[in-house]
Amino acid sequence: MSKLPSNKISPTPMQAQISVVDLIDNYFTAYNSARLREICQLLSKDVLQAGVTVGVSLSGAMTPAGFGVSVLAPLIRNGFIDWAISTGANLYHDLHYGLGFELYSGHPFVDDVKLRQEGTIRIYDIMFGYDVLLETDAFIRKILQAEPFQKRMGTAEFHHLLGKYVREVEKQIGVKHSCLLATAYECGVPIYTSSPGDSSIGMNVAALALEGSKLIIDPSIDVNETAAIAYSARNSGIADIEGKSAAVIIGGGSPKNFLLQTQPQLHEVLGLEERGHDYFIQFTDARPDTGGLSGATPSEAVSWGKIDPEELPSTIVCYTDSTIALPLLTAYVMQQCQPRPLKRLYDKREDMLAKLQADYLAAKNRPVEEIPAAVAENASEQTATYPCGRLIPNSP
Repeated sequence: MSKLPSNKISPTPMQAQISVVDLIDNYFTAYNSARLREICQLLSKDVLQAGVTVGVSLSGAMTPAGFGVSVLAPLIRNGFIDWAISTGANLYHDLHYGLGFELYSGHPFVDDVKLRQEGTIRIYDIMFGYDVLLETDAFIRKILQAEPFQKRMGTAEFHHLLGKYVREVEKQIGVKHSCLLATAYECGVPIYTSSPGDSSIGMNVAALALEGSKLIIDPSIDVNETAAIAYSARNSGIADIEGKSAAVIIGGGSPKNFLLQTQPQLHEVLGLEERGHDYFIQFTDARPDTGGLSGATPSEAVSWGKIDPEELPSTIVCYTDSTIALPLLTAYVMQQCQPRPLKRLYDKREDMLAKLQADYLAAKNRPVEEIPAAVAENASEQTATYPCGRLIPNSP
């Protein structure tokens, strides 16, 4: 008889009064409930500890459902999210709550032609007035005309400024609970967007360009800053504690890739380190067999150098709706984990980028013979090099 796992399922009748921790630890016993349990336990025991830099990618219509305010903002304030990459749409709809606009829970079985005639917008079972879009657009265009926006910048700086302005509005109109952007601004958490033109925020930036605005969103700044964050994660700044990097992926899509590509940027392009993220956690409903990124597994990411192969036991994928998993996960870790000191990575961007640049230029300018080639040892003729100076073997 083969050796059986040690975690015996011992079902106990559920009591009327039960905590979230007890529910997940003792009743999420198999299938994707067990994967959610494993994620909660991995986060509380290993990830949300000193020395780990936690990056989160956010896709899917999460903020229209209020999750920016109810779930993500508390995680940020407790020091459980150090930096993030989001779709622009999530940040746009997050602004509705910061500006005091109203969204409503409905049902999806409606006449959308009638809704259009009535000026009502629907995101599955969420409803709000068309004027919410128009007034949010008006707010964005107004503040983007301010002098601080009249320059070239990355999306972290752009969202930091946006969060600053919306936080002031929250104070003026008495918003009780801050939105995601305002919270990130106050806590120094940089938020990036992998496709800055792919949202109503980007659409308004483009419209102002037609009027002569000097604002230019430069994606190269984001690529380098996010790589610098991943690179700096190796130094915890705490004596005798190794720095580690965690990727927590909500959904998939472009934000997922932008979070994970930080490691190939470091070793494939810059030639700095051969190491991937230490922790990989994902909630998704996408299948891996279609070849799409949203369903790509951690083991596949190892082949790209995105995930440390030695850390595959610290990678978990839960196939479920993120709107089910996130509230449970947040309640669990807030009960199980002490708040972590805020890393305020936004304020450290320039120093991290300077370190990355210095190490890259030093590697690039070293004599080739001093650089271990990450290529086949039996390459016959080597005439080309990577940007860092490492040799590229000729094709056979």
